[in-house]
Amino acid sequence: MTSNISAFTTPSAGRPFSSVPIDWAAVEDWLGLRLPADYKRLADRYGPLDFGEYVWIHVPCVQRGRFDYGEWLRETHREARIEARDLPEAERPVFHPEPGGLLAWGCTRGSDVLFWDTSSSVDPDKWTVVVQHSGAVPGSGLLRWHRYDLTLTDYLRHTVRDTWEIPSPPGPLLGPLPGTVARTAFLPDAEAWIPPAPVPPRLTGAERRIALETGTGLDALRLLSPPPERPYLGDGSWEGLFADLGTRLPGEYVRLMDGYGAGIWNRWLRFHTPLRTGERRFLTHVQDTADAYRQLKDVNADRLPLAVWPEPGGFLPFANSIDGDHLGWLTRGGDPDTWPLIVWPRHADQGPPLDGGLIDTLLGWQRGTLVTDGFAALDEDDDPVEFADFRSWDDRAYW
Repeated sequence: MTSNISAFTTPSAGRPFSSVPIDWAAVEDWLGLRLPADYKRLADRYGPLDFGEYVWIHVPCVQRGRFDYGEWLRETHREARIEARDLPEAERPVFHPEPGGLLAWGCTRGSDVLFWDTSSSVDPDKWTVVVQHSGAVPGSGLLRWHRYDLTLTDYLRHTVRDTWEIPSPPGPLLGPLPGTVARTAFLPDAEAWIPPAPVPPRLTGAERRIALETGTGLDALRLLSPPPERPYLGDGSWEGLFADLGTRLPGEYVRLMDGYGAGIWNRWLRFHTPLRTGERRFLTHVQDTADAYRQLKDVNADRLPLAVWPEPGGFLPFANSIDGDHLGWLTRGGDPDTWPLIVWPRHADQGPPLDGGLIDTLLGWQRGTLVTDGFAALDEDDDPVEFADFRSWDDRAYW
């Protein structure tokens, strides 16, 4: 029998909970599912909730730069789908919006993810909980996915305990946790979330073929990832940058930047602002990265074999990822247009230079055909058109 959450919880005095407006009809229409009544009551009363100082229960809300319910579901389901490939094919769960797919409702400080199994009942009030543990937990052996014959509220009640109840639920449980409820600390200003309106396909079938298969160079890249109306390059000039560096840069880099400017590709690969003047100019990023490489090389020369600019043939970085990978050129020879591209990967051994030029490399990466250490790869089920993205910096951005 499902308990009332207030029967086993205590409000936090330090971070009192507060609700956010939720249009459940609009949310459920967007999901294509009715949601459990206990979850809706919980969300209406508490808003985004920190439960037991360990579990974040996410509700339909948004806070600029911090959280968007729709984006959180999308990314959570994608990451879980990728990790589930480690399971035998017959045991892999499916995820919403697939019919009967798992639907996320929370996560933990330990990076566990909590779902409903929407296939467990036609009645959402009887949906049971599935937990994707971030690692083996006591009682789980080597398994990371566990199913429970418990609804959301019953699962939470079992985390607040002094002893196991008889009979105990199958599988490992979180906790024991204190029965505290508090406003999620990183969402103090959460607001109502409005489900996004349906968006028609950005490209026609013919355009998709050009963008993903037959097109080449900047024309295909522009189709796949439209450039901004006003590329941001900074307040200087190319000749000024070349004088600052003491060298010209490859012509295709200049053409790419003139079309796109500084910004972030696929919310992951950051291109520095090339023509900014002052302390945060392009040369500053190059020197900071070069200094970091030399310091690491002093203690681990085997894993860091590159010479570093301005040494002859040295690595000259111009972009980096949010994960700490760096993209640059090996400055071999007097003609910058012949410099090979190379990645300094954060989490892998140094590989050889890349085969293609900058524009072909970006295009292959956006298409999902480039596979190399230091570049975040698309999953086999991802639609490249959906993920292809470029967001421009402005004069306030550090990069």
